[in-house]
Amino acid sequence: MKKTFISTLLATSLLSIFANAADYIVDNKGAHASINFKIKHLDYSWLTGRFDQFNGKFNYDAVDASASKIEINVDTTSINSNHAERDKHLKSGDFLEADKFATAKFVSNSVTDKGNNQLEIKGLLTLHGVSKDIVIDAEKVGEGKDPWGGYRVGFSGTTTLGLKDFGIKMDLGPASAHVQMELYIEGIRQ
Repeated sequence: MKKTFISTLLATSLLSIFANAADYIVDNKGAHASINFKIKHLDYSWLTGRFDQFNGKFNYDAVDASASKIEINVDTTSINSNHAERDKHLKSGDFLEADKFATAKFVSNSVTDKGNNQLEIKGLLTLHGVSKDIVIDAEKVGEGKDPWGGYRVGFSGTTTLGLKDFGIKMDLGPASAHVQMELYIEGIRQ
């Protein structure tokens, strides 16, 4: 009787642990996710834009965030600053070299729960043919059932990237040496 009780308790505990982790796909088709950027233009104003095409998946565990994993792929040819000539320049050899490096990729290697829905996500970003560790300060926005019978979870995050760190040689002065990234990710549970 005692062995049966312990076995049942152990099985229930393991089931509850695995029941909390779930796989999600980023909802970019429903436009419920975006990858945006802003960079100072000559220290006079902000230039803003986004990447129109990207995809990704993640595993999220609400009970143990450290067990979570994230992978995002960005099509660098889809950069959109709302100005065709500028976008052409941003795709050129001066910046992204999008014809040569058409994909940027982020893969997490740790997720730390900082409390109060705040997360620190560390991982490897490959951009412009260079791979570097970065840190994303993230916030869990919320989760729950959607009107279509599915289940969703959403996050926002920010990070700052040094252009020279990723081999981008164009120099527009010290004010434009870093780009601020804003990430808004909503995932659909699979």
